[in-house]
Amino acid sequence: MSIYPHPFSAAYWKDAAQELKNPRKLTFAALMIAMCVVLSHIPSVPLFGGAKITWGFLARALCALVCGPVLGVVFGFTEDILSFFLTGGGGYPFFPGYTLTTMLGVLIYALFLYRSRVTVRRVFLAKLLTNIQNVVLGSLWSAILYKKAWSVMAIGSFWKNLIMLPFQTALLVVLFAALLPVLRRAGLTPWKPENHRLPW
Repeated sequence: MSIYPHPFSAAYWKDAAQELKNPRKLTFAALMIAMCVVLSHIPSVPLFGGAKITWGFLARALCALVCGPVLGVVFGFTEDILSFFLTGGGGYPFFPGYTLTTMLGVLIYALFLYRSRVTVRRVFLAKLLTNIQNVVLGSLWSAILYKKAWSVMAIGSFWKNLIMLPFQTALLVVLFAALLPVLRRAGLTPWKPENHRLPW
Protein backbone atom coordinates (compact mmCIF):
# COMPACT_ATOMS: atom_id res chain seq x y z
CA MET A 1 0.00 0.00 0.00
CA SER A 2 1.77 3.12 -1.27
CA ILE A 3 2.14 6.46 0.46
CA TYR A 4 1.91 9.52 -1.79
CA PRO A 5 3.44 12.93 -1.03
CA HIS A 6 0.49 14.63 -2.77
CA PRO A 7 -2.69 13.67 -4.64
CA PHE A 8 -1.51 15.06 -7.98
CA SER A 9 -0.62 11.78 -9.66
CA ALA A 10 -2.45 9.26 -11.80
CA ALA A 11 -1.37 6.42 -9.50
CA TYR A 12 -2.97 8.12 -6.50
CA TRP A 13 -6.33 8.42 -8.24
CA LYS A 14 -6.09 4.89 -9.63
CA ASP A 15 -5.63 3.55 -6.10
CA ALA A 16 -8.45 5.78 -4.85
CA ALA A 17 -10.84 4.50 -7.54
CA GLN A 18 -9.97 0.90 -6.67
CA GLU A 19 -11.37 1.43 -3.18
CA LEU A 20 -14.86 1.28 -4.72
CA LYS A 21 -14.21 -2.43 -5.36
CA ASN A 22 -12.61 -3.19 -1.99
CA PRO A 23 -15.09 -5.06 0.26
CA ARG A 24 -13.19 -4.09 3.42
CA LYS A 25 -13.22 -0.41 2.55
CA LEU A 26 -16.90 -0.54 1.58
CA THR A 27 -17.66 -2.20 4.91
CA PHE A 28 -15.62 0.45 6.73
CA ALA A 29 -17.50 3.24 4.94
CA ALA A 30 -20.82 1.63 5.93
CA LEU A 31 -19.65 1.46 9.55
CA MET A 32 -18.73 5.14 9.45
CA ILE A 33 -22.21 5.99 8.15
CA ALA A 34 -23.64 4.15 11.14
CA MET A 35 -21.16 5.96 13.40
CA CYS A 36 -22.26 9.35 12.04
CA VAL A 37 -25.86 8.49 12.94
CA VAL A 38 -24.80 7.41 16.43
CA LEU A 39 -22.67 10.52 16.94
CA SER A 40 -25.55 12.75 15.91
CA HIS A 41 -27.36 11.65 19.08
CA ILE A 42 -24.50 12.70 21.36
CA PRO A 43 -25.16 16.18 22.76
CA SER A 44 -23.00 18.94 21.34
CA VAL A 45 -20.56 20.79 23.58
CA PRO A 46 -21.13 24.56 23.71
CA LEU A 47 -18.01 26.73 23.52
CA PHE A 48 -18.54 30.50 23.37
CA GLY A 49 -19.80 33.02 20.85
CA GLY A 50 -22.51 30.58 19.80
CA ALA A 51 -19.98 27.97 18.66
CA LYS A 52 -20.41 24.34 19.64
CA ILE A 53 -18.67 21.06 18.98
CA THR A 54 -20.66 18.33 17.27
CA TRP A 55 -19.16 14.93 16.57
CA GLY A 56 -19.97 13.74 13.06
CA PHE A 57 -16.83 15.29 11.57
CA LEU A 58 -14.73 12.69 13.42
CA ALA A 59 -16.30 9.76 11.53
CA ARG A 60 -16.22 11.65 8.23
CA ALA A 61 -12.54 12.48 8.57
CA LEU A 62 -11.72 8.90 9.59
CA CYS A 63 -13.60 7.51 6.60
CA ALA A 64 -11.77 9.94 4.30
CA LEU A 65 -8.42 8.86 5.69
CA VAL A 66 -9.14 5.15 5.16
CA CYS A 67 -11.31 5.16 2.04
CA GLY A 68 -9.89 8.03 -0.02
CA PRO A 69 -11.45 10.75 -2.16
CA VAL A 70 -13.49 8.64 -4.59
CA LEU A 71 -15.21 6.32 -2.13
CA GLY A 72 -15.20 9.20 0.35
CA VAL A 73 -17.39 11.36 -1.90
CA VAL A 74 -19.82 8.46 -2.34
CA PHE A 75 -19.79 8.00 1.44
CA GLY A 76 -20.44 11.73 1.99
CA PHE A 77 -23.47 11.69 -0.31
CA THR A 78 -24.92 8.52 1.21
CA GLU A 79 -24.20 9.53 4.80
CA ASP A 80 -25.80 12.95 4.47
CA ILE A 81 -28.99 11.59 2.88
CA LEU A 82 -29.36 8.67 5.30
CA SER A 83 -28.49 10.77 8.34
CA PHE A 84 -31.12 13.34 7.42
CA PHE A 85 -33.93 10.84 7.02
CA LEU A 86 -32.89 8.66 9.98
CA THR A 87 -32.53 11.55 12.40
CA GLY A 88 -35.19 13.88 11.04
CA GLY A 89 -32.65 16.51 10.06
CA GLY A 90 -32.47 18.04 13.52
CA GLY A 91 -35.39 20.33 12.75
CA TYR A 92 -33.82 21.69 9.54
CA PRO A 93 -35.35 21.22 6.08
CA PHE A 94 -33.63 18.98 3.56
CA PHE A 95 -31.52 21.00 1.16
CA PRO A 96 -29.15 19.44 -1.41
CA GLY A 97 -26.57 22.18 -0.85
CA TYR A 98 -25.79 20.71 2.55
CA THR A 99 -25.26 17.32 0.90
CA LEU A 100 -22.76 18.94 -1.46
CA THR A 101 -21.02 20.56 1.52
CA THR A 102 -20.67 17.17 3.23
CA MET A 103 -19.27 15.56 0.08
CA LEU A 104 -16.75 18.36 -0.46
CA GLY A 105 -15.73 18.23 3.20
CA VAL A 106 -14.96 14.51 2.98
CA LEU A 107 -13.08 15.14 -0.28
CA ILE A 108 -10.89 17.77 1.42
CA TYR A 109 -10.10 15.45 4.33
CA ALA A 110 -9.19 12.68 1.89
CA LEU A 111 -6.90 14.85 -0.23
CA PHE A 112 -4.84 15.64 2.86
CA LEU A 113 -5.02 12.34 4.74
CA TYR A 114 -5.53 9.39 2.38
CA ARG A 115 -2.36 7.42 1.59
CA SER A 116 -0.28 10.16 3.22
CA ARG A 117 2.10 10.45 6.13
CA VAL A 118 -0.44 11.86 8.56
CA THR A 119 0.94 14.82 10.49
CA VAL A 120 -0.54 17.43 12.81
CA ARG A 121 0.06 20.02 10.08
CA ARG A 122 -1.94 18.01 7.55
CA VAL A 123 -4.77 17.50 10.01
CA PHE A 124 -4.86 21.22 10.80
CA LEU A 125 -4.86 22.26 7.13
CA ALA A 126 -7.60 19.77 6.28
CA LYS A 127 -9.77 21.05 9.12
CA LEU A 128 -9.02 24.68 8.25
CA LEU A 129 -10.15 24.20 4.64
CA THR A 130 -13.30 22.31 5.62
CA ASN A 131 -14.18 25.11 8.02
CA ILE A 132 -13.60 27.74 5.33
CA GLN A 133 -15.84 25.72 3.05
CA ASN A 134 -18.46 25.58 5.79
CA VAL A 135 -18.36 29.38 6.10
CA VAL A 136 -18.59 30.07 2.36
CA LEU A 137 -21.07 27.40 1.28
CA GLY A 138 -22.96 27.00 4.55
CA SER A 139 -23.66 30.72 4.62
CA LEU A 140 -24.79 30.59 0.98
CA TRP A 141 -27.26 27.79 1.68
CA SER A 142 -28.56 29.57 4.79
CA ALA A 143 -28.95 32.81 2.84
CA ILE A 144 -30.98 30.99 0.18
CA LEU A 145 -33.15 29.15 2.70
CA TYR A 146 -33.78 32.00 5.12
CA LYS A 147 -33.73 34.97 2.71
CA LYS A 148 -30.89 36.78 4.48
CA ALA A 149 -27.77 38.46 3.15
CA TRP A 150 -24.84 36.10 2.62
CA SER A 151 -22.47 38.53 4.32
CA VAL A 152 -24.57 38.56 7.48
CA MET A 153 -24.62 34.76 7.64
CA ALA A 154 -20.92 34.51 6.77
CA ILE A 155 -19.73 36.85 9.54
CA GLY A 156 -21.42 34.81 12.25
CA SER A 157 -20.32 31.52 10.69
CA PHE A 158 -16.72 32.76 10.35
CA TRP A 159 -16.33 33.43 14.07
CA LYS A 160 -17.99 30.19 15.08
CA ASN A 161 -15.76 28.14 12.76
CA LEU A 162 -12.68 30.02 13.91
CA ILE A 163 -13.49 29.26 17.54
CA MET A 164 -14.15 25.60 16.78
CA LEU A 165 -11.00 25.08 14.68
CA PRO A 166 -8.41 24.41 17.45
CA PHE A 167 -10.81 22.16 19.38
CA GLN A 168 -11.75 20.15 16.29
CA THR A 169 -8.11 19.83 15.24
CA ALA A 170 -7.12 18.60 18.70
CA LEU A 171 -9.92 16.00 18.67
CA LEU A 172 -8.83 14.72 15.26
CA VAL A 173 -5.19 14.50 16.32
CA VAL A 174 -6.14 12.50 19.42
CA LEU A 175 -8.44 10.23 17.39
CA PHE A 176 -5.85 9.53 14.70
CA ALA A 177 -3.04 9.02 17.21
CA ALA A 178 -5.17 6.39 18.92
CA LEU A 179 -6.51 4.62 15.83
CA LEU A 180 -3.77 4.80 13.21
CA PRO A 181 -1.69 1.97 14.73
CA VAL A 182 -4.82 -0.21 14.79
CA LEU A 183 -5.78 0.70 11.23
CA ARG A 184 -2.25 0.02 10.00
CA ARG A 185 -2.11 -3.39 11.65
CA ALA A 186 -5.48 -4.18 10.06
CA GLY A 187 -4.08 -3.25 6.65
CA LEU A 188 -6.55 -0.40 6.15
CA THR A 189 -3.89 2.33 5.93
CA PRO A 190 -0.24 2.31 4.82
CA TRP A 191 2.24 1.01 7.38
CA LYS A 192 5.45 2.85 8.15
CA PRO A 193 7.40 1.73 11.24
CA GLU A 194 8.29 5.30 12.15
CA ASN A 195 4.67 6.45 12.14
CA HIS A 196 3.62 5.27 15.58
CA ARG A 197 2.65 8.82 16.46
CA LEU A 198 1.66 11.93 14.57
CA PRO A 199 4.66 14.16 13.83
CA TRP A 200 4.31 17.86 13.19
